[in-house]
Amino acid sequence: MFKYGKPLNFARWLDEHSDLLKPPVGNQQIWQDADLLVTVVGGPNRRTDFHDDPLEEFFYQFKGDAYLNIMDRGKLERIELREGDIFLMPPHVRHSPQRPERDSRCLVVERQRPPGMIDAFEWYCANCANLVHRAEVQLHSIVTDLPPLFERFYASVPLRTCPACGTVHPGSGAPVHEGATS
Repeated sequence: MFKYGKPLNFARWLDEHSDLLKPPVGNQQIWQDADLLVTVVGGPNRRTDFHDDPLEEFFYQFKGDAYLNIMDRGKLERIELREGDIFLMPPHVRHSPQRPERDSRCLVVERQRPPGMIDAFEWYCANCANLVHRAEVQLHSIVTDLPPLFERFYASVPLRTCPACGTVHPGSGAPVHEGATS
């Protein structure tokens, strides 16, 4: 048989993994040893970080609505993802997926990173939009590599303090950037 076995019934997979598609985990990777990172992400979630992905990301918002906060040259923008929408994110666009709806679902497809290619996660100041902190990682698993980065940032007041204006990032919880526009 092929490396990945037989076809997968996606609806059944969603039912079997529904407990992992809500807080506090919120996502689950479908195949573990594939060249593509195929992940289902569920809501609700409210992220305060912005992902700097060195490669493209494909989003298919197949249940409920969501949006992407985008930080571009110090300006916050918002891309709406309505149920049924697909979106191809170019590399290095700083984005923060927001899924306020309970039980919303998005299929996210990314490529495995070759050795040496680095992803980053950034946090910005709600007061002046300055970069507060950037954490870089050689990404192997979206599910296991990210929590330690986030926990380190949220646990440290010095890391959360804006070097430009001294405002302390609130940490986890409600996003600091509610005023994004589309």
